[in-house]
Amino acid sequence: MSTASRLLKIGTRSSALALAQAHQVQAELTAIGVTSELVTYTTVGDRRLDVALTAIGSKGLFTEELERDLRDGVTDLCVHSLKDLPTDDPVGLTVIAQLPREDSRDALVVRDDVPGAVLHELPHGAIIGTSSLRRRAQLKALRPDCTVVDLRGNVGTRLSKLDKGLCHAAILAAAGLNRLGLSSRIRSYLSAPEWLSAAGQGAIAIQVRESDAEVSAIVAQLNHQPTMDATTCERSFLAALDGGCQVPIGALMSESDGGRRMLHGLVAGLDGAPMLRASLLVGADVRETAIALAAQLKDAGASAILAEARAITTASHEQRA
Repeated sequence: MSTASRLLKIGTRSSALALAQAHQVQAELTAIGVTSELVTYTTVGDRRLDVALTAIGSKGLFTEELERDLRDGVTDLCVHSLKDLPTDDPVGLTVIAQLPREDSRDALVVRDDVPGAVLHELPHGAIIGTSSLRRRAQLKALRPDCTVVDLRGNVGTRLSKLDKGLCHAAILAAAGLNRLGLSSRIRSYLSAPEWLSAAGQGAIAIQVRESDAEVSAIVAQLNHQPTMDATTCERSFLAALDGGCQVPIGALMSESDGGRRMLHGLVAGLDGAPMLRASLLVGADVRETAIALAAQLKDAGASAILAEARAITTASHEQRA
């Protein structure tokens, strides 16, 4: 059966944001004459809302079920938020394409009755919600007076918790809000170089079986190479530091109007101190640049900072087990 006449099954999480991203991929496939249908999943990360992500203690919290069925041939491809994927590809699977990147920045969302246009204008002692150690560390560094609380759930759930009074403000990915038509909720953006987002944030990844040449060839047509280059650089930096959701690491490859590309990296302690930052001009090989920047931060003490962060989060996980 040719790919053109074959119905492709797309694995996706069942949240509103995941479905919006999967529908975007469907539209791209339709545009090149390929029909498809969605197969939805509820992952471990979706089900375990009672504990912090770091306490669950596993990579691939939002991807394992999808990848299992992709590997077994139940689906033909999977759609992920790239930042949810571990930096090492599972055996037999690969990210063959990424769609053009959405806004990579984090966004400050503030309850309507709370003043402050930007982070430093929020009331003294404000309560800010996030489930990310990277966001928490940067918040504690920039606003040590604020209390940071864990905020889990899909985008709608987190906004509902905010509006019901759990916190005064929350930090969410701008890309997710934009894709759900919720950009009006954004009070302001948190931008580089003062604030760094997660490696790969804002990018949609399409994963296939390496052995499926037909599907790989068709899906590869959807790839946006500038996005792939930028996220490969960021995620190679993350991999060189053995990063994941249990450590505060930020990364962004920026490009000026003149085409000058810079990789910005951040490593921090869980409470924002110490915090190491560095930037490096991106060369022809984005992976080499990423490894070099990671080496700079390691020389400055990043390994010890991350080892302490891992020890604390691992101990927290063991206490909850």
